[in-house]
Amino acid sequence: MRPKATIFYRFVQEELRAESVIGETITLPQAGASLDSLKLAICSCSNFPAGLFNVYDAIAHSDADVVVHLGDYIYEYGEGDYGTNHNTEALNRVHDPKTEILSLEDYRMRYRQYRTDEGLQLAHQKKPFIVVWDDHEITNDAYKTGAENHDEDEGNYQQRKNRAIRVHGEYLPIRTDNGAIIYRNFEFGNLVNLVMLDTRIIGRDKQLSFSDYFRADGNLDVAAFSQAIGDPSRNLLGPEQLSWASSTIGGSGASWQVIGQQVLMGKMFVPAELLLSIGAIASGNATPETFQQLLQLITELSVLKTRALQNDPTLTNAELSRINSVLPYNLDAWDGYPVERERLFSLLKGKNTVVLAGDTHNAWNNDLLDSGGNKIGEEFACSSVTSPGFEGLFGDDPDTIMGIERAFTLLIDNLKYFDASRRGYVMAGFTSGSATASYRFVDTIDSENYLVFEGKNAVLNT
Repeated sequence: MRPKATIFYRFVQEELRAESVIGETITLPQAGASLDSLKLAICSCSNFPAGLFNVYDAIAHSDADVVVHLGDYIYEYGEGDYGTNHNTEALNRVHDPKTEILSLEDYRMRYRQYRTDEGLQLAHQKKPFIVVWDDHEITNDAYKTGAENHDEDEGNYQQRKNRAIRVHGEYLPIRTDNGAIIYRNFEFGNLVNLVMLDTRIIGRDKQLSFSDYFRADGNLDVAAFSQAIGDPSRNLLGPEQLSWASSTIGGSGASWQVIGQQVLMGKMFVPAELLLSIGAIASGNATPETFQQLLQLITELSVLKTRALQNDPTLTNAELSRINSVLPYNLDAWDGYPVERERLFSLLKGKNTVVLAGDTHNAWNNDLLDSGGNKIGEEFACSSVTSPGFEGLFGDDPDTIMGIERAFTLLIDNLKYFDASRRGYVMAGFTSGSATASYRFVDTIDSENYLVFEGKNAVLNT
């Protein structure tokens, strides 16, 4: 059954006698009320210059009860920057304003432009949205006191952040007592307690960078890096938000605790030499030779991992070291804040838990295990609406993309599914006995004519 009543609304602008289309929404059932099922469409990362918002259109035509948007609703970049591709000019999707957005009116103009996309309009018309921001609503790789994409000549960061938050509230209202606080929960009867977190602004300390821990000989100072990443004082949520989460989760009797937040929570540890090879390509060293070396490396490591899983006694210590010397894939995600992740896991232990994530532009399904090896739940992480995934780094050669997907799912423990190149969303369904994730993709963002197909259907039983 769907949550309680359906409400229709119409806005009329008296001065112009202009009448909007009729919108639809639904109300939550009363807390604790019996609810048989719930469907949440999970999405994130819509970059206007990259292509049409067909994913939003597909969500609008789906049977989702609610849209859960995990951030990067807009991007702050200017003309020719991130996301620009063959669609940008062909589909008249150059960013407006053409410069990076900084002022109050800049941010407003950017939201207005995104709202011109008919797929997004239809999604807002047909579905209620529950949203949190990620970084690009402010600027790339933001944290509480700064951001990667904020320079001194762009003014005061706190003032820019405050302007961005104000405009976000104008276009995507979040009903909390303080517009800068977006963590809150939604109780879908006795079935789902949806806990929305802010892993980006309110409590996040600055991200670590591998580049700060390389010695003069070019090798990583593992001891120094390990000490930094294990610092118990580093936060992603911050103590106030974590305390709130403890109370909200601990006091819930719902069948499912569903954590809606921005960044990957799964432990994504990749063989160090593979991560460094990918990093070299991502930093601009993308030659035919480096691609070939990457594919060869993927093959070698995959063979070694397969032999290890088969308990091959002929593996040498050097070979085992190649697959066991691992580093966290993404320091901007929970892997960069492992101590606080364990604190959150302790709150969720013994609960039926699903974690929702966006941010990466790729689709993932992870088992979530704490430091003791106990399964806490599963992570359903969505692809993007339009922002490029791994194909933005490595091109759209299917052999390369398939090789990366296979290597990651083999080499990363507890990673069950990975799609590296397709745009889409996750339809997360809940009953008292199971949680499912239908990974859905559109076949194009180049044209309004598109097809929807399923990449995987994951099931988690209570």
